[in-house]
Amino acid sequence: MIRVLLVDDQTLLREGLKSLLALKASIQVVAEADNGQTALEMLKQHSIDVVLLDIRMPILDGIGVLKSMQAQQLRQPVLVLTTFDDSEQVLECIRYGAKGYALKDINLERLVSAIETLAKGGSALAPAITERILNKPTKTTDTSLATPDKLSKSELRVLNLIAAGYSNSEIAEALYKSEGTIRNQVSFILRKLDVRDRTRAALKAIDLGLI
Repeated sequence: MIRVLLVDDQTLLREGLKSLLALKASIQVVAEADNGQTALEMLKQHSIDVVLLDIRMPILDGIGVLKSMQAQQLRQPVLVLTTFDDSEQVLECIRYGAKGYALKDINLERLVSAIETLAKGGSALAPAITERILNKPTKTTDTSLATPDKLSKSELRVLNLIAAGYSNSEIAEALYKSEGTIRNQVSFILRKLDVRDRTRAALKAIDLGLI
C-alpha cells in the first residue's frame, strides 16, 4: 500500500483526486492539506510514501514546502501537480527536490504510474511540460561537459529521452536496444554528469545546453 499526502488548496480538486485514487487498491490517501504549512505538519504526523503537491497555495506555496522539506531533511518523494505548464516553476521545483511533475489534467493511469514510480525511488517527468522546457532557449554556464567526447552521441540520444520522461524499457524500444544496455548507459550518463538520479540529469543537461 502506497500512502499518499494530497496537498492542494482547491477542495473540489482534492476530493476528485481522492475519489479517483480510491479506485486503486494499491494507493491510499492517508492525509490532506489545503496549504503548505499544514502539509509540513502532516508529514510529521503521518507515515507518507509519496506527496502530491500543488505549486500555488496560500500561507506557504509548493516551492516553499520543498525548501522546508530540504531544510528539515524530510525525504518523502514529491510529485508536483500544476495547471501551469510554467518551465521556470518546474525547474525551481526540481532544484528543490521534486522527483516528478505533471499537469493536473493527467489521466488516472498515468498518475498512478507516476506515484508508483516515485514510491520505488524513481522520477516522473511529464512529456508535455518537458517539451516546453526543452524548447526554451538555454544558456550554457559550464562548457566543460558540453563536448562531444564527454557524452557520446548514443548517450546524448538516451539523455534526450530521459528528459522526455521515457523509462528504460521505453528508451530501449525507441532505440532498438536491450533494456540492459540502456540501463548501463543511464548509469554512465549519471556518472559523467555527476548527478544521482534521472531528474537531476535532465535538469543539468538543460542547464548545460546539452539537449
